[in-house]
Amino acid sequence: MINYNAETKTPWPASERDLAHARDFNRKLAWLPRFRIRNRFTPRVIQALLRAGQLGGAAQLLKHGLKAERKTMGVGDISVPVRIIRPKGKAKGVVLDFHGGGWVIGNAQMNDAFNVAMVNTCDVTVVSVDYRLAISTPIEGLMEDCLCAARWLLSEDCDEFADLPVIVVGESAGAHLAAATLLALKQWPHLLQRVSGALLYYGVYDLTGTASVRAASAETLVLDGPGMVEAFRMLTPGLNDQQRRQPPLSPLYGDFTDFPPALLFAGELDPLRDDTLELADRWMKSAPVEVHVLPSSPHGFIHFPTAIADSVLAYSRQWITARMAQQ
Repeated sequence: MINYNAETKTPWPASERDLAHARDFNRKLAWLPRFRIRNRFTPRVIQALLRAGQLGGAAQLLKHGLKAERKTMGVGDISVPVRIIRPKGKAKGVVLDFHGGGWVIGNAQMNDAFNVAMVNTCDVTVVSVDYRLAISTPIEGLMEDCLCAARWLLSEDCDEFADLPVIVVGESAGAHLAAATLLALKQWPHLLQRVSGALLYYGVYDLTGTASVRAASAETLVLDGPGMVEAFRMLTPGLNDQQRRQPPLSPLYGDFTDFPPALLFAGELDPLRDDTLELADRWMKSAPVEVHVLPSSPHGFIHFPTAIADSVLAYSRQWITARMAQQ
């Protein structure tokens, strides 16, 4: 399934030099333990370290002539904070961003580097959702937060973004929450119709574990594939596998009718590879889908200093610009 592209069947343009660079980096990753949710203490420690490393984030944005605004938005009885980064000039669209982190770590600031590049290259406003984390909140609560943010942004009452195309972006657990949010928006068809596209990186779409998760070999990196099955159970206590497969909790089994076009990425060395491929197969029955499995790439590859990651992010920004131009 290497270099799989559902629409064109063409390989990802990675040179031998790029592949050698990626493989060299992978050898360093192989020395690190694979991430696995085993308790609630370790994510709290990682989260504290993340926040400490983000001190001075405002100064980093100012280097690009940008600043972030934090707002708390509410719909009904639910409210959620969002982090908004606007372009220097008039915005041509909006990106609704869902960060990753295995549902237990992360925040809206962690993707600033990616979001600044989108703001400056695509002339978009990025709205990042600071959803609650599963160390203290059931995963359904995280999904409620993300749906709340989407309903607020897409509603007629949100004057700032009322006439702008909206692209939904998510990675890993954030891709799961993005897909789950789109499925939940089917309750409000007029809001779903406002979404111009979905850009999802290596998401989790089956909370019982796809075949590539359950049978992940030692060659996979970053994530502990078989261990993820137990992590899914920890995140959804009291549910059996049949209940875990119900959408939108497991987006893979949802109804993708009236969904927007999508661009999906997964890494060849990611245990979650099948999640993306199977989601693409189902999604493309209702809308155009472009899907790529990146050679010699693990889970989280867009965060790593490789030429393949750089090319994927550049292509993603081009795709966002093209989607907005078609609206």
